[in-house]
Amino acid sequence: MKIAVTFENEMVFQHFGHTEQFKIYETENGKVVSSQIIPTAGQGHGALAAFLAANGVDVLICGGIGGGAQMALAEAGIRLYGGVQGAADEAVAALLAGTLGYDPDVHCDHHDHEHGTSGHSCGAHSCGEHGSGGHSCHG
Repeated sequence: MKIAVTFENEMVFQHFGHTEQFKIYETENGKVVSSQIIPTAGQGHGALAAFLAANGVDVLICGGIGGGAQMALAEAGIRLYGGVQGAADEAVAALLAGTLGYDPDVHCDHHDHEHGTSGHSCGAHSCGEHGSGGHSCHG
């Protein structure tokens, strides 16, 4: 099984559509056998699901993610574990152990608000300002 995690500075990156890289873990018999960091090359929301499918990914762990991206992942047959925070390696270990805390109703409303405001929800936390163009939701 291949598990992808939105990835930045060893942590689960908190906005799927803005992730600049994934850490992809190859697992066998419930254990990680290899991992690699793959840049997305600025793919954007819709193309990221196809990018993951082309890389043979079965499961995605991420922070916030919008409804359109969730549908694209479902259509690609990729299981989603959203609303996850913390270290990427620990999240994968928890998933393999059956103890991963995630939000089955995760939603990120980045397209439903005015950029530059700080009142939207990204997963289960507020992620702050967007004025700089690119952001990360590391509260």
